[in-house]
Amino acid sequence: MELHQLRYVVAVAEEGSFTAAAQRELVAQPAVSAAVRSLERELGVQLFRRGRSGAQPTEAGVAVLAHARAALAAVAAARDVADEVTGLLRGRVAVGMVVGCTSTVLADLLADFSTAHPAVEVVLVEGSGADLLAALSTGRLDLAWVGRAQPPPSGVETAVLHEEEQVAVVPVAGPPRGRSLAVAELASHRLVALPRGTGGRTALDAACAAAGVAPVVACEATGLEMVCLLAERGLGTGVVPASVAAAAADRLRALPLDPPVTSRIELAWRTGGPSSPAGAALLAVARRHVEAARKR
Repeated sequence: MELHQLRYVVAVAEEGSFTAAAQRELVAQPAVSAAVRSLERELGVQLFRRGRSGAQPTEAGVAVLAHARAALAAVAAARDVADEVTGLLRGRVAVGMVVGCTSTVLADLLADFSTAHPAVEVVLVEGSGADLLAALSTGRLDLAWVGRAQPPPSGVETAVLHEEEQVAVVPVAGPPRGRSLAVAELASHRLVALPRGTGGRTALDAACAAAGVAPVVACEATGLEMVCLLAERGLGTGVVPASVAAAAADRLRALPLDPPVTSRIELAWRTGGPSSPAGAALLAVARRHVEAARKR
C-alpha cells in the first residue's frame, strides 16, 4: 500500500469520478484507475461502484476512505513538524479562480507567495463562483477568487480584491450608438458576455434585475478576448471591463453603462483559515494584498 494510492482513493470519492480525480491530481486517468484497482486487489474488496454516472464508494470503500484520510493527514502533520524544525515551508495549496478573471492582483499575490515559499506547490482551479465557494466550504480549496451576487455560505469570509467598471462594446465600424447605454436598454440588445458566476456577469445580471429587465445573452464566452472578438464580428453587444475595452479601442467602441455597473472580485476563505501551514501562509500574503488594494 502506497500513499499515492490512498490519495487517489480520496480524490475519486470527493470528485465522484476517476476522470475528475485524475484532473485534480494532475495525472493521467489510467494511472488513477490502475492504482485503485491494485489497492482493491491488495485489500481483497471493491472500493468503488463504477458506472456511467461516475464512481461511488462501496460500504468497504467508505470504511477505507476514513482511514485513508487519517493516514494522509498523519503524513502531512509529520512533514509539518519536520518543516517547523528546519524552518522550511512545504506542501501544496489549492487556489480557485473564477472563469474570465483578468485581475493582475491574483498573479502578483501568487508571485509574492512563491518567492517567499518556493517549496510550496500552487494548484490553480478555474470554475464558477458557486462551484468555487462549495469547494472552499468542503476544504478542497484553500482560497478562492470569486464574483458573487449573494452572501457567502456559512463558514466562509470574503474581502474585495478588485473592482472595475463594466462597459458595453460595439464595432468601431458600426453605426453610431450615442455616448452611453442605459442598463434598461440592454433588454433590446443581443449580448455577448462571460458565463454566470463570473464577476462581470454577476454585476451585469444584478444591474439588469435592478432596472427591471432581463438580459438576452446570445453568446457566452469564458475569455474576455473572445467576448471582444464576437462583439467585433457583430454577434452582439459585448460587456467587458473598461480596461479590456480600452485595449481594444482600435476595433471596438466603448459605451459606458448608465447607471454605472461595477464588477467585484473577492478573496474568499474558510472562517478560521486553511488548516495547513502552507494554506495559512498563503492567506497571510493574500490579506496583505487586500490591505494594499484598500489603500489605493
